[in-house]
Amino acid sequence: MIPLSGLPVLTAAQMRAAEDSAIAAGTGVGTLMQRAGQGVADAVLRLAGPHEILILCGPGNNGGDGYVAAARLLAAGRKVRIAAAGDPRGDAARVARAGWGGVVEPLATARGAPVVVDALFGTGLSRPLDPADAAALARLTTPATLSIAVDLPSGITTDTGALLGDVPAFDVTLALGAVKPAHLLQPGASRCGAVRLIPIGVESAPAAHVLAAPALAAPAPDSHKFTRGMVAVVKGRMAGASHLAATAAMHAGAGYVALLGPTIPGAPHALVRRRLDDATLGDPRIGALVVGPGLGRDDEAQALLDRALAAAHPLVIDGDALHLVTPQRLAARTAPMILTPHAGEFAALFGAPAGSKLDAARAAARASGVVVVFKGADTVIAAPDGRATLAPAASAWLSTAGTGDVLAGAIAAMLAGGRDPFAAAGAGVWLHAEAARRAGPAFIADDLAARLAGILA
Repeated sequence: MIPLSGLPVLTAAQMRAAEDSAIAAGTGVGTLMQRAGQGVADAVLRLAGPHEILILCGPGNNGGDGYVAAARLLAAGRKVRIAAAGDPRGDAARVARAGWGGVVEPLATARGAPVVVDALFGTGLSRPLDPADAAALARLTTPATLSIAVDLPSGITTDTGALLGDVPAFDVTLALGAVKPAHLLQPGASRCGAVRLIPIGVESAPAAHVLAAPALAAPAPDSHKFTRGMVAVVKGRMAGASHLAATAAMHAGAGYVALLGPTIPGAPHALVRRRLDDATLGDPRIGALVVGPGLGRDDEAQALLDRALAAAHPLVIDGDALHLVTPQRLAARTAPMILTPHAGEFAALFGAPAGSKLDAARAAARASGVVVVFKGADTVIAAPDGRATLAPAASAWLSTAGTGDVLAGAIAAMLAGGRDPFAAAGAGVWLHAEAARRAGPAFIADDLAARLAGILA
């Protein structure tokens, strides 16, 4: 079992193409099924302890993987049973069932077990489960001590993470061959539990990957405040939001952070206060300019945004500013930009998302020509050239005011520090999630900003 960090993410079509390529190169369907089943069996052996195991098999190749796993577990001396939702339909699955050789119980009447493995339906499912099969799946998995899904929990759309019905939550999901979007996109990801990869010997070259930890290095001996990166934050109507973004940039490693606008009482002494004027905006040392946190949406806010857009600096655009700009105006600007919309801001700027969240983020990045961080319970980072990163689920306690401002500041620090926009966005998202994990429950955004420094240490 392999953790997901940095791994490729394949859609259902990409996975089929990877399997077809392996088959064309001489690896038979049966061989792929044997590899998958062996990998599942090995994982179950490590996870299940001495308990009885019930494997639920569907009529397709996912069910075939389950038959192979059951035979391997039986050969290893484990007490294992199979319940099936129907007879195998493919040749490889029929061979796998014959290799099991034991009793196959009807799914509808099967009794439970402490460990239940769902091998009913995996990648490519496009319609809801038969109601009787769905009821049996819920009846058997809900009381289990340990529930494991093979490839995906049955009833989840591979590419979008949408639920095709009531899908029980699993403790572990074993992704076969590659990570799929539904392992990371909500609401499907919430049903997967801990996801681990089972390699089966297929390869692909996708443009999407799981977010990985960035390389974080201490400043070099000859570093100074400007080589570490200068961030400037445009102060808006809600001064606290600008303050949070600036504080986050400082704790995320920027060497010099300036707040452009009137002084905020209680701000750290290390936060430089500067006027928002042509001289400041013309400072070539600014490595990232943040506009949007607490900006407001009136004429004054529009004027502040216009000045930021007219400057030649890389921009991080967040919050209210996303309601005051258009994709066309963004595409006309030449300096690097990163947008950080949540769902409401995304819809205001790009319209209602079409397709999966991954599809929507990629389309927005292409339309605007900038890096888009489509944030939320699942976060997707997309570049105009089609590259994309999907972040694992972060702490649900991030659903509190000001955490988006902290994210904007963290991304700005990464951008000002010399990373390209796509890498800076990924590094900022990772730092933000890790800070939330370390902060524990019921933190506030101020706590989150302060936690960033400990991660760098």
